[in-house]
Amino acid sequence: MPSANHPSYRVLLLGANGQLGFALESALKALGEVKALTRSEADFSNAFALRDTLLPIVKQFQPHAIVNAVAYTAVDKAQTEQTIALQVNAQSVGVLAELAQSANAVLVHYSTDYVFDGAGGTPWAENDQANPLSVYGQSKWLGECAVRQHCRKHLIFRTSWVVGAHGNNFLKTMLRLAAERDSLRVVADQMGAPTSTDLLAKVTVDVLQTMFAAAQSDARFGTYHLAASGETSWHAYAQYAIAGAIQRGAHLACKPESLKPIPTSAYPLPAPRPANSRLNTEKIRSTFGIELPTWQLGVDAILDTLI
Repeated sequence: MPSANHPSYRVLLLGANGQLGFALESALKALGEVKALTRSEADFSNAFALRDTLLPIVKQFQPHAIVNAVAYTAVDKAQTEQTIALQVNAQSVGVLAELAQSANAVLVHYSTDYVFDGAGGTPWAENDQANPLSVYGQSKWLGECAVRQHCRKHLIFRTSWVVGAHGNNFLKTMLRLAAERDSLRVVADQMGAPTSTDLLAKVTVDVLQTMFAAAQSDARFGTYHLAASGETSWHAYAQYAIAGAIQRGAHLACKPESLKPIPTSAYPLPAPRPANSRLNTEKIRSTFGIELPTWQLGVDAILDTLI
């Protein structure tokens, strides 16, 4: 084991080439040695093949933590691609949990506000009843259940509206469309908190540093809600991003005032979205003494990188 004075841990990261994985690979290096595998190197679309791929790697590398940034996130396609969504988000996650348990490694897994039905206006707490509305949400819930069943030393971070400078996301889509069109229609009756990949990565590192030395029976293992502080709608979020981009010198055809707020009913999609994606983050803040910045600060940092 690493010494107390000079800790150096081994971390196995899966999904290194994704939006979240990109941020994690850099941040996790603060903990020690990181072995980062892309989705093509560790294919979650076949749970049996994944076990065959990862078993020798885990035995040789002997990670202190396994961090899973792989997910099937095509929310609408999942409605008709149920088999692959369940394979990636549930069955393969179960395999990963079993491997982590056998290696006595901490397993970090990311989940979503989509495990809830979005009813009401109160921020969701960790022990609120899951009731996913979509195949994607159901697959992520089953993945959570597999982690809890098969790996005692687990940390499940439920988050919302993930955004980063790397990869595809709502913010980058809005900036692209705003460059092409002089007006846009954006849903205004879904509420949540845009959460940056950098924030997720930073908190992951901070919590792992605390939990590496914990016993399997440590009550701090479990599920946590992790999102930026504050709340907004997709419409107000888009207005903020476009205004910030223009302020930084971007030439956009669509101005913030040209964004038309619309109800969810005016923009039908195959998969229903939760109207209330607010997450109560009191548990992670009080357990680990973590401060969560506002969503605006995360968006500002991404705009600084992009523009």
